[in-house]
Amino acid sequence: MDIKFIFLAIFMLGTFFLLVTTEPTEDKQALLDFYSGIHLSRHLNWVQNSSVCNNWTGVACNHDRSRVIALRLPGIGFRGPLPSNTLSRLSALQILSLRSNGISGPFPSDFARLGNLTALFLQFNNFHGPLPPDFSVWNNLSIINLSNNDFNLSIPSSISNLTHLTALNLANNSLSGEIPDLNVPSLQLLDLSNNRLTGSVPQSLQRFPSSAFLGNNISPENSSPPLPSVLPPNAQPVSKSSKLSEPAILGIIIGGCTLGFVVIALLLIVCYSNKQRKNEVPKKSQKKEGIVKKQVSNKQDGNSRLVFFEGCNLAFDLEDLLRASAEVLGKGTFGTTYRAALEDATTVAVKRLKEGSVVRREFEQQMEVVGSIRHENVVALRAYYYSKDEKLMVYDYYSQGSMSTMLHAKRGKDRTPLDWETRLRIAIGVARGIAHIHTQNGGKLVHGNIKASNIFLNSQQYGCVSDLGLGTLMSQITSTVMWRAGYRAPEVTDSRKVSQASDVYSFGVLLLELLTGKSPIPTTGGEEVFHLVRWVHSVVREEWTAEVFDVELLRYPNIEEEMVEMLQIGMTCVTRMPEQRPKMQDVMKMVEGIRRVNTGNRPSTEGSTPTSLTPPVVELGSSSVS
Repeated sequence: MDIKFIFLAIFMLGTFFLLVTTEPTEDKQALLDFYSGIHLSRHLNWVQNSSVCNNWTGVACNHDRSRVIALRLPGIGFRGPLPSNTLSRLSALQILSLRSNGISGPFPSDFARLGNLTALFLQFNNFHGPLPPDFSVWNNLSIINLSNNDFNLSIPSSISNLTHLTALNLANNSLSGEIPDLNVPSLQLLDLSNNRLTGSVPQSLQRFPSSAFLGNNISPENSSPPLPSVLPPNAQPVSKSSKLSEPAILGIIIGGCTLGFVVIALLLIVCYSNKQRKNEVPKKSQKKEGIVKKQVSNKQDGNSRLVFFEGCNLAFDLEDLLRASAEVLGKGTFGTTYRAALEDATTVAVKRLKEGSVVRREFEQQMEVVGSIRHENVVALRAYYYSKDEKLMVYDYYSQGSMSTMLHAKRGKDRTPLDWETRLRIAIGVARGIAHIHTQNGGKLVHGNIKASNIFLNSQQYGCVSDLGLGTLMSQITSTVMWRAGYRAPEVTDSRKVSQASDVYSFGVLLLELLTGKSPIPTTGGEEVFHLVRWVHSVVREEWTAEVFDVELLRYPNIEEEMVEMLQIGMTCVTRMPEQRPKMQDVMKMVEGIRRVNTGNRPSTEGSTPTSLTPPVVELGSSSVS
């Protein structure tokens, strides 16, 4: 009995193990063959030794992970023709989305083997040639979108055999000939606009709006059923004079002129009202709003598309971003930042830059520099979008919020204070991030906008810095409030003249902010400007050093020496003369030296080792600090 039980247990465990480790081997190989055979401007995380069902971008499997049933790769950067006998081997595939790429060539004939397709999205590519003659092989199709390609010849009548079809979009192609009688009762959405179709609209399609047929050479005749005659068989029609009398003509002229004056007056009133609204003080913005206006499309400015950087595993395009539920996270110096929740449950942060005359080439060059930086303490730029009217930057979303939110929001008895360990980790991480930035682009790269609202916590709870490189790019729209005080170095009067030394100053202000709990940029809305650096100097000069530190830090024991050491480093960074400030590499070593344990085992950022890891001593009671 025991032996039977043991064998049964082994059998069940073995079965369970097989189920858990099941991989659709043939489908996986088909995808790898497809990946190796198509030109792609970025890399996917499709590797042999990882799970196709759990890890591969854009791939979804059925419940038991035995087959691939969905492939969604919009805007991924494909170019050229699809390799044959690759995707067509995914015989269980139900959803295929390759929209918004640069795929060319004819419609793949081997797709006829994908008999389980229910949705096909190939819009915004460069396909050409005729549509497949027999759509009956996809009898489960409910959605077909082949718009914005260069398909030609006629629309196959076999589409009428798709009894489950609910949406058909063939707009913006070069299709010609007459529209076939597509008598499909389930069809709810139809768009055949902007082709070269002729003839008239069939009776079966006259239930759709005229916009579905715009941009074609379709005659109005027979587009609606004729009205029945109401005249008796022998009745004669009433004769009307073909000429109008002079009084009638004069009346028409006078009436037309009067109507014209009325229309012009109404237009003037509407324009004046809109101008008055613009001049009024804007109301408080709502929490939810769209990221970009609906006029933006993948065809704007010709080649304007969402550009992803190498190593990014996100799979969405501008259309997905337009449909995303967007929540305003903040409005800063260079634009508004949104939390965008996409349909596939991906959440990203999107910065919509303020309007400004930034040349495309200059913008793209700066984005390429910023997008190439990969460091655990620098928030990665995942993608960007440029058009004449819109400029977007896509980042990872950090759910904990910025350092500014964590340090200053809802101070009071019910607040959970930001503990010293977290503040120290923020300082160490940000120092590492800025030091790494200063080594890039031949050692000439400058951040230019270091402040608490641009600092986040990475997965190891160390600080990481965002908004890299926008200071010089968007210099013409720099907020005067930000540059009047706050984090600005004294020598910076123009954001185009930021330097690595001014970055060091801004980092010093950030350290003082962590220590004091006071923001260099007051949020009270008053006219009075609080200068954090001057305040700290004045308190230290009067030998009231203990008054500098945030009262929320007083509850933590045995941290006084570490706080004083960070204060010394911060005051060294905010020295008035830029040439007297330490290099960021040295500052990083100083900050890491505050806590010589629990600072991580990773090697320090590239660069020469400073001659001393001990920060310069500032006599806290001395008047030399000014």
